Amino acid sequence: MKYPENIQDIAALNPDYMGFIFYEKTPRFFNTEIPKIQNSIKKTGVFVKSKIAEILDKINKYDLNAIQLHGGESAEFCAELKLVLKETSIEIIKVFSVKSEFDFNQLADFEDHVDYFLFDTKGKHKGGNGETFDWTLLKEYPSEKPFFLSGGIGLEQFEDLKKFYMYFNKIGKQDLLYAVDVNSAFESEPGLKDIEKLRQFVDVMM
Repeated sequence: MKYPENIQDIAALNPDYMGFIFYEKTPRFFNTEIPKIQNSIKKTGVFVKSKIAEILDKINKYDLNAIQLHGGESAEFCAELKLVLKETSIEIIKVFSVKSEFDFNQLADFEDHVDYFLFDTKGKHKGGNGETFDWTLLKEYPSEKPFFLSGGIGLEQFEDLKKFYMYFNKIGKQDLLYAVDVNSAFESEPGLKDIEKLRQFVDVMM
């Protein structure tokens, strides 16, 4: 999210999370004020190779509820951040980029230091590439930690999402697919979300 009026419009749809990107090398870079929105919406700061001091500054400035780490941060960095945030309820979401293959062994070092994993499409940009990856790779997901599914998801993926969820439901692990992260497929320009498209998506997902 980027524009205050658009933020309020989308907040009316009651999303669980709303993302604000604090990475200057993207057209979605957020550098204004967040208008008043429902407390039920978790304001999520998206960071790329940021120092902990910068993350803490944004947490305090914007009253963030969750942190999404999108810059190849190490497990040690996540451990340090978790320690700093231990007296808070702020969630840590660690992003991993996926294309045609993925080494799930790398997740083990992060297990104790983050609240969720997020799988996005590996592309030219740090998110917002508008492309999906091969979700069948996640059928080999070895962890019990819930994850976010991201990467080019739009209305056209509804049937695939339904089948994907049903797979985890069939094997008794429906809680693993914790959330669907949508972005570029619902934009009229970077950072400006199309409320009608998002309303349609919410309707079919419900």
